[in-house]
Amino acid sequence: MTPEEEEAIRREFENARSHGQPVQEEPSFEMNQFSKIHHVVGVISGKGGVGKSLVTGILARELAHKGMRVGVLDADITGPSIPRMFGLSGQHALGMDNLIVPVQTEGGIKIMSANLVLEHEDDPVLWRGPILAGALRQFWAETFWGELDYLLVDMPPGTGDVALTVFQSLPIDGVVIVSSPQDLVQMVVGKAVNMANMMDVPIFGLIENMAYFTCPHCNEKVEPYGPSRLDQTASHYGLRALGQLPIDERFAKACDEGTAETQLPDDLLPEAILAIQHE
Repeated sequence: MTPEEEEAIRREFENARSHGQPVQEEPSFEMNQFSKIHHVVGVISGKGGVGKSLVTGILARELAHKGMRVGVLDADITGPSIPRMFGLSGQHALGMDNLIVPVQTEGGIKIMSANLVLEHEDDPVLWRGPILAGALRQFWAETFWGELDYLLVDMPPGTGDVALTVFQSLPIDGVVIVSSPQDLVQMVVGKAVNMANMMDVPIFGLIENMAYFTCPHCNEKVEPYGPSRLDQTASHYGLRALGQLPIDERFAKACDEGTAETQLPDDLLPEAILAIQHE
């Protein structure tokens, strides 16, 4: 972070202090007086490896492209990948007046992740449940988010401790569920649906990742995992189908090289953006 950027953050902080931004009501973790977040959206999956972080990154950049003030809270604390996707490897969150200052991407998206407070991004996070919950509280309540239109929460896979803490402690407006086309997915999606329903959290809909790829030689659409199950699974659980993402080497390259904010194609998930914005 350049001295100019740090000074801009400090001015924003002092402005928030002088104007006394209102504190919104929280279910559990109380937000600090210098931050105001209008909408909190969770991105969840019933299992790992389905591209939940990719979807989070896509939603964040597409909302930002629409002029929204956007942040990402990387709640996948033991397996964080958001900073690398956005080209923030090696950067660290700052401390200011007992608050954490998230790292900001070139496009203005604010990111808070365990990798931004570790000395090295490949250091393992060997924390038990209570410490994980404490880290989540810090990422929410002790982080200087400023005013955001949307905070996207990249949830850990499954329905364990951290996911439960997020649902219980953050004012989630709703969640997007990410799946893939394999046969077992309907059962896995069911776990995520049932958890959200048990916690009384609305579900915006379902996104199917890795649905197909386009043959580079004949341009034929190939479904390596068999026919799409998006509409079938969405209908089974009474969800809205929010779109598909293909298997595309451009996606992997952009995430690996930290250029997801600039190199991913535009308008990949328009239905999901509409669902989020018209909650």
